[in-house]
Amino acid sequence: MAVTGIGGFFFRSKDPKALAAWYLEHLGVGAPEGVFVWPQQAGPTVFSPFKADTDYFADDKQWMLNLRVDDLDALKASLSAAGIEVVTKPEWDTMPEVGQFARIHDPEGNPIELWQPAAT
Repeated sequence: MAVTGIGGFFFRSKDPKALAAWYLEHLGVGAPEGVFVWPQQAGPTVFSPFKADTDYFADDKQWMLNLRVDDLDALKASLSAAGIEVVTKPEWDTMPEVGQFARIHDPEGNPIELWQPAAT
């Protein structure tokens, strides 16, 4: 018997309905209200604890959501057009065999890493 994948991602929110709507509108993540399962494409998932003093994401956050995307440039343009700050750094893309990265924050300040895996 083995784990076959991540079955859910649960976190606290000041306004769960509004935050769920934001994720659905801007990232296509989640499902409409009343629907609890979000069908996803199969693909790689990284599960990696970080050192407590990492500077990879903010000190006051215990987690960072990483979402796999298929067209990072188009998503960055869409998010920017919606007024969402998109951060990129050359040092995040130093391993082309891994892919490209960008970062955003949801309306409650939670970090979200967007990852376009390298073409295989």
